Amino acid sequence: MASRGSILITGGAGYIGSHCAKAVAEAGFLPVVYDNLSTGHRDFVRWGPLVIGDVADHDKIAATIGEHSALAVMHFAAFSAVGESVADPQKYFSNNVAGTLGLLRGMREAGCDRLVFSSTGAVYGNAGRDPIPESAAGPTVNPYGRSKFMIEQILADYRAAYRFNSVCLRYFNACGADASATIGELRDPETHLIPRALMALLGHVPDFAIFGEDYDTPDGTAVRDYIHVDDLAAAHIAALELLLRGDAGGVFNLGTGTGYSVRQVLDAIRAETGEAVPSVVRERRAGDPPILVADPSRSERGLGFKASRSDLGYIIRSAWAWHQKAHPRRR
Repeated sequence: MASRGSILITGGAGYIGSHCAKAVAEAGFLPVVYDNLSTGHRDFVRWGPLVIGDVADHDKIAATIGEHSALAVMHFAAFSAVGESVADPQKYFSNNVAGTLGLLRGMREAGCDRLVFSSTGAVYGNAGRDPIPESAAGPTVNPYGRSKFMIEQILADYRAAYRFNSVCLRYFNACGADASATIGELRDPETHLIPRALMALLGHVPDFAIFGEDYDTPDGTAVRDYIHVDDLAAAHIAALELLLRGDAGGVFNLGTGTGYSVRQVLDAIRAETGEAVPSVVRERRAGDPPILVADPSRSERGLGFKASRSDLGYIIRSAWAWHQKAHPRRR
């Protein structure tokens, strides 16, 4: 089957980017991965070519878009650890914001005006208990969330000034792994709840901690909305198709509308694996809100997307299969 054209995927050697590259290929496009491999993995690039470069290098961005006649860009290249952003905000604003400005300059130089942007539920700060609509963004409570919100505002200005069309996808907690267990969540250090807990079961994390048990939640631990990475990938294809049809884009939550506490997730891990995660309780981490649960209704209406693979049990089973392969048990 002839390709429908090329899509440039920045950060496509990372966790979410690689899953989206696979989905792009399955949708009939050629995914061209652009990654500096600072945190990505060369062996995650399986469905198209790899260009090694930094998003801030606008000349290389423009040349890569031109060489491959890219129809659009999916932008995943960013630092994303909340705690680290609090400790080192300059790193996050330099990479996430300034780097994106380089990408946008390169896109405009190459005449490419369609962008699917990887944003985050962290733009909502302490938005409250109810499922959060897109209108509730800000004030943010950590530099990571602020960096993403700044980019969303930049893209709104670009849309108005340059007719530069973009879709901003606000992920809640991305998790799970490809059903074939060929790609998954692989970071060093790993900071996310589900992969860190599974790595603890396999003997690769000696100090799994619950950060805070005094939140104003039913069991005192933080509550999050967990969405499978394959659902995220499907939403990116829906956003891409929207832009290719000539739509100006917009902002959409990607979540399920259901929240689980840290202890509920650990109980689900025990139910799926038959093993309890050894844990200790520590103080809350700076920048962590108590509850983040998406209102997904706008993405259902505007993108025609609804999460279908984000049952918590399936998320854990797919992640467990990946981690047993990637991190064999230490005896």
